[in-house]
Amino acid sequence: MTPDLADKVVIITGRSSGIGRAAALRMAAAGPRVVLGDIDAAGGQATAAAIFREGGEAVFVACDIVHTEDVDRLVQAAVQTYGRLDCAFNNAGMEGDHTSTVDCSEANCDRTLQVNLKGVWLCMRAEIRKFLRQRTGGSIVNTASTAGMVAERGHAAYVAAKGGVIQLTRTAAAEYAAAGIRINAVCPGAIHTPMVDRELKAMRLSAMMPGAFHTPATRAWADAFIRLPFVRSISLKMMQPLGRNGRPEEVAEAAAWLCSDASSFVTGHALVVDGGMTAV
Repeated sequence: MTPDLADKVVIITGRSSGIGRAAALRMAAAGPRVVLGDIDAAGGQATAAAIFREGGEAVFVACDIVHTEDVDRLVQAAVQTYGRLDCAFNNAGMEGDHTSTVDCSEANCDRTLQVNLKGVWLCMRAEIRKFLRQRTGGSIVNTASTAGMVAERGHAAYVAAKGGVIQLTRTAAAEYAAAGIRINAVCPGAIHTPMVDRELKAMRLSAMMPGAFHTPATRAWADAFIRLPFVRSISLKMMQPLGRNGRPEEVAEAAAWLCSDASSFVTGHALVVDGGMTAV
């Protein structure tokens, strides 16, 4: 079923590349007016221009989701430009450092939780407040991750944040269902995006090794081995029963469906888009 978003007003954060950009282009093609928010002004304006070239309508707002004022300004921009807000895809996030629980720095933990969890909460809070004032209901989709559902060694702060997004999504969905506000999450697996590319280049196999093998020599060998390009590529493909990495457009389709009225009886759900990775 093709999601129908005609005449709706949708906010999308983190849209300068990867899943956010794919979602912006996919949703714009389904008919809504799109409000783009990101810290990357050049990338955001380029995405807005691409939407206009395809006959869509979009506006870009420079926004850092960890700041309340920026998030409130993003929601206000949607209302001032298009008169209301109907749905939102809270997608902005970061991967953080690839380190074990013990080696994770306090700065990395704080920043990863701030962007990936607090940032989603700030966006949801502003969006829900607007929906309640409008008395028209609405739909929110948050980007979580399969890392929020199963263990992912070497990513302590990231999995904590994404697990938090899933529980935050479920809690808010239960709280505001009676007001006609649906809140769901998408949980991507290994998707071919710039963020995953960065993560693969920085991956440290030693961060995922059992403690008994943590000698200086084995750590150095493991980290050198995983940096071989063909090793990283094969490892990711072997993790997924479909035998390939996902595409940003495939996550965008899931997010568009959850935003649309086609999913009108779905709320509090974490939709996995991972090629079967968490099934085995």
